[in-house]
Amino acid sequence: MAKVGIVMGSDSDMPVMAKAADMLEKLGVDYEMTIISAHREPDIFYEYAKGAEEKGIKVIIAGAGMAAHLPGMCAAIFPMPVIGIPMHTTSLGGRDSLYSIVQMPTGIPVATVAINGGANAGILAAKILATSDPELLQRLKDYSVEMKEQVVAKDAKLKEVGYKNYR
Repeated sequence: MAKVGIVMGSDSDMPVMAKAADMLEKLGVDYEMTIISAHREPDIFYEYAKGAEEKGIKVIIAGAGMAAHLPGMCAAIFPMPVIGIPMHTTSLGGRDSLYSIVQMPTGIPVATVAINGGANAGILAAKILATSDPELLQRLKDYSVEMKEQVVAKDAKLKEVGYKNYR
């Protein structure tokens, strides 16, 4: 059963949303991914958001560009955490999306990651779930060690190629 719902308004969001899915897969978290529009199919969107809890979804990751209503509307209907991913847009570089998602009214919070921050949205969803899942918490800790080891390896390689006084 999917624990995370990943929703986006268009298939053009897929490259960013796939990064969230990739992180969830890496961490062993079940998810489902859906293209749904709060504007073009509000009745279908409403049924999705209203029924997500009953389907076992614990966190929704919603990506949106421009007016960026999808994350906020999910948060208005779905009673558990929603993470918004503002999409980069050609007109305003994603700032329009970012402002729309973070400026939610009191009582309807949306946790928001960076513009095009799909990977961090996946990690944040996993961290939320890890508060009640010790095995997932350990996988997150292992991932942190893996990231540290990658930095150490890059540093060693830099020194190996002759940049001994780079600090």
